[in-house]
Amino acid sequence: MSIIRVVLDTNILVSALLSREGSPAKIYRMFLTRALTLAYCTGILDEYQDVLYRPRLRILHDDADIVIAAVRQYGEKILPKPSINTMLDEGDRVFYDTAKCANAYLVTGNTKHYPIEPFILTPVAFLELKQ
Repeated sequence: MSIIRVVLDTNILVSALLSREGSPAKIYRMFLTRALTLAYCTGILDEYQDVLYRPRLRILHDDADIVIAAVRQYGEKILPKPSINTMLDEGDRVFYDTAKCANAYLVTGNTKHYPIEPFILTPVAFLELKQ
């Protein structure tokens, strides 16, 4: 059985760090235990670093450090090709393009920000798919 690749929208990591319970936390633990492969690119890593350290989120810096280090060490770095799809928020394009190029699921709490595609799933839908 092949390992499933995912791209995690930043909101999934934020949710996982703010609440150790729930679907985002389960998916993050799946990455940490290598039950799935997290695909990322430089732009995604930059976004993670920008958001996870925002003071208003109150994420411990040690926790953010662990996430960034784990992505670098265990994630699969991808060089995405830019798409031409219309995006509600251009900042989300890097997640979409990386998922497309990596043949990965894009797991997000904001599916409305993306085109309707079968590889774009909410955390709950992704976990249901894995059962």
